[in-house]
Amino acid sequence: MFVDSGEALIEICNKQNISIWEYTLNYEIENSGLSKNEVLEKMKNTLSVMQNSSSYALDREVKSVSGLIGGDGVKLYKYAKEGNPLTGEFMMMAMARAISCSEVNAAMGKIVACPTAGSCGIVPAAIISAGERLNKSEDELIKALLTVSGVGMLIAKNATVSGAEGGCQAECGSASAMAAAAVVEMMGGTPSQALHASAIVIKNVLGLVCDPVAGLVEVPCAKRNVSGVVSALTTADMVMSGVESKIPFDETVTAMYKVGKQLPCQLRETGEGGVANTPTGIRLKKEVFG
Repeated sequence: MFVDSGEALIEICNKQNISIWEYTLNYEIENSGLSKNEVLEKMKNTLSVMQNSSSYALDREVKSVSGLIGGDGVKLYKYAKEGNPLTGEFMMMAMARAISCSEVNAAMGKIVACPTAGSCGIVPAAIISAGERLNKSEDELIKALLTVSGVGMLIAKNATVSGAEGGCQAECGSASAMAAAAVVEMMGGTPSQALHASAIVIKNVLGLVCDPVAGLVEVPCAKRNVSGVVSALTTADMVMSGVESKIPFDETVTAMYKVGKQLPCQLRETGEGGVANTPTGIRLKKEVFG
């Protein structure tokens, strides 16, 4: 059985002198009946889909089926390469990759729901961008995805990753927390530091509502993927500087779950509240569905 808490995960990792990715890999081997090579090959295939979806909409305009979003990946990519972005090319490329995944998803392309389709751009953009910056190999990116999976399992066990149940904090928030932990381990951080990063991310998105315009995973979802990857990467740097979360990971996850339960149904994926219920949101819905 996978551990029930971040505290237990840190204790085991410290005792065995292993990383979160190693613990997750060992768990998967023991519980799936697959060999180590088979598990890693499956994750390699997952990484391949992420690489494709995070790059596909960078050099071609990909429009969603509804027409609500599309073409922003190209804009961000061009600005990253040809403009003078305030946050630098690295961050702009991460943002572009996140949007690319979201646009591919909205156009019914192949993505990895990590942990959901609505938050599919955050983990790929963070891992691929950090890997590029840190000169990581494919094997190291695969290990990072195992860290992502381990943290995601803890969140799912103790809270939720469903927007319908917990709002967008549970989708984009969880994805960003998972990504932040993985980037910390990619940078040489400890399991404890990885979960400090996750905790900080979660605290910063508590209460984020799920308010999809026209009930579609497009507006404001795509741009929240951009915010999510920025949060993951900047928080990883924050933690690697020595900053810690005053509230432990487990307590932030519990708080997120409680906050999600307190959100009215209009703010949990119904498309009846938030920006979905603005005059423009209502107009866009009518344009899409007639």
